[in-house]
Amino acid sequence: MSAMTWQANAAEPLKIGYSDWPGWVAWEVAIQKDWFKEAGVDVKFEWFDYVASMDAYAAGQLDAVGMTNGDALVTGSTGAPSTMILINDYSNGNDMVVGQPGIESIKDLKGKKVGVEVGFVGHLLLLTGLEANGMSESDVTLVNVPTNESPQVLASGEVDAIVAWQPSSGQALKLVPGSKAIFTSADKPGIIFDGLSVNPASLAERRDDWKKVVDVWYKAIDFINDPKTTDEAVEIMASRVGLTAAEYKPFLKGTKLLTLEEAKAAYTKADTLESIYGSSKVSDDFNVANKVYDAPQDIESYFDGSLTNAM
Repeated sequence: MSAMTWQANAAEPLKIGYSDWPGWVAWEVAIQKDWFKEAGVDVKFEWFDYVASMDAYAAGQLDAVGMTNGDALVTGSTGAPSTMILINDYSNGNDMVVGQPGIESIKDLKGKKVGVEVGFVGHLLLLTGLEANGMSESDVTLVNVPTNESPQVLASGEVDAIVAWQPSSGQALKLVPGSKAIFTSADKPGIIFDGLSVNPASLAERRDDWKKVVDVWYKAIDFINDPKTTDEAVEIMASRVGLTAAEYKPFLKGTKLLTLEEAKAAYTKADTLESIYGSSKVSDDFNVANKVYDAPQDIESYFDGSLTNAM
């Protein structure tokens, strides 16, 4: 069953795929607190590696999945459209280009090998860093490396730098003494948004249920942001990924979890990176230029801020 032939069944729980990124691990707070049950919506969260979660969504096994805005376009281009009803966050430093000892800047990568998952979000970050330094992809040699393997590949010496997000980026920095982040998503806020992308048929059939999911999300955000409950929230999130709270807390600094008002602002149509639309145009241009898909996507069809804006 493909996402295109998805069948609505109100008796079934909403199946949501999530993976190891702070903006999606944050759902764990609501799961552990039983807030979905309180809200009267039946959900089933399924844990995946990131790329596998998108594959499961495209195969029609999920009603929704946590994706970056750029990867939502890629998944849609394969015949699995989605509608991002919720913007969880933008990456604010957790996505990194990490260089070997002696690589002090992006400019030092000229003529060097970079390990990156080609065609995915890290590739976009690398190109953005190269362009910001007057360089292009032709100045480096790309080595296709799955993100979760990038720390080991950097440690092996096979490449001069890798591109990864937390926890892989942090693991690379630990594994290779003297390595450093030479460009991060904090250098270009809004280049990577993360959200909840829903099958359009599911959204049409069960809009009231998805509204409850959005309501619960902002309850979790308030809990995470409240100084009185932040520590408990971090404990819950850390336990999901097998880390201590002390190890996990720094990841929140590199992920800008959006408040309701910030999310509403991000849904405003504009050509800038502050807007999900402007950011996604950059991703779309990248995807076409890199032959991830042939034709530009209809960006507006991928985003619907109405449930967020109605709050």
